[in-house]
Amino acid sequence: MQRVAILGSTGSIGTNALNVLANFPKEFVLCAISANSNIGLLLEQVDRFSPDSVCVVDTKKAKEFKRRLKKRGIKFYEGKDGLLRMCEEISIDILVVGIVGSEALLPILKAIPKIKRLALANKEALVMAGDIIMRQAMANKVRILPVDSEHSAIFQCLEFKDNLEIRNIYITGSGGPLRCISMRKFKDIRPCQAVHHPKWKMGKKISVDSATMMNKGLEVIEAHHLFGVDIERIKVLIHPETIVHSMVEFVDGSILAQIGPCDMRMPLQYALTYPSRFPPSFKGIDPGRFKELHFYKPDFKKFPCLEFAYSAARRGGTYPCVLNASNEVAVSAFLKDKIRFTEIPKAIEKVLGMHRPIPEPRLEDIIETDRWARLKTLEFLKLSID
Repeated sequence: MQRVAILGSTGSIGTNALNVLANFPKEFVLCAISANSNIGLLLEQVDRFSPDSVCVVDTKKAKEFKRRLKKRGIKFYEGKDGLLRMCEEISIDILVVGIVGSEALLPILKAIPKIKRLALANKEALVMAGDIIMRQAMANKVRILPVDSEHSAIFQCLEFKDNLEIRNIYITGSGGPLRCISMRKFKDIRPCQAVHHPKWKMGKKISVDSATMMNKGLEVIEAHHLFGVDIERIKVLIHPETIVHSMVEFVDGSILAQIGPCDMRMPLQYALTYPSRFPPSFKGIDPGRFKELHFYKPDFKKFPCLEFAYSAARRGGTYPCVLNASNEVAVSAFLKDKIRFTEIPKAIEKVLGMHRPIPEPRLEDIIETDRWARLKTLEFLKLSID
């Protein structure tokens, strides 16, 4: 019986992970969960799964949660420091990370020495500090299983293959909600349009990243760290049907692709049950219903965030950290209707151009660079700190 902890249990990844766990009560036990502020759903999860430990990161909500918590014997943590203590103190076999954004970095690093497997749905932590995370995982013999559908697909195609045999990795993407909208209309795009993804039900931040195609750029950097393949061999393809979740081309010209439904439970289940494959509770797809599959090269002019991500990846050092931090601030401002959609790439480009990189950053360098990039992005956008 594997002890599973889920960070971000009330989000899209967390709720889907709990759905998977519920189908395999003899294989997994939920030992810990965390949420930021959705204490209503968190209480429901506590009642249903009875974890040993629970953390509420929002300190105001934590007090309310503690007052409403009826079950005794559950160890309670609160705040960001409490989340780090929970990761360090409890016994975990598999850690599922569904936290969005840079907030996942420190919990991941705190947990790695204590766990056997990391089921990683957060891409920002690897973008910020991929070299540090991968070194820590290797030193502690922790297996990282990607939960992103694209990286899970690549992992499955690459299993037991030598990296020298790889010619190219192709990360597929739907093209997002703005694929068929003229670039001239981008300045009038509202948050409600940007978060309306045509294929996946995701959180607001990642949905906006899909609209700008920054999401694919972050995935390129993530794949570089996860699979040890240089940036020039990692390419993005627009695939509107989202049936092929990614592909790997080998030096002999053959291409392996992973095909599946648009359901996050599939990569989550594989990350939890690896190397076994268990029957799912969700429906697969019928290949006989495939009519056409289309693949297009992305338009870098229309979606400049993708080009910024490639550029930051090639430069390395602290550039990817700046890219991620600036993007998070700009996307947050857009979602609050403080800036236009077109100001997101402008802010990122400006802050990247101001950056003086550190080639081989330590963790403290990453944290300071992240802080600097956020402040500079706010300055450029003429916004105050919330």
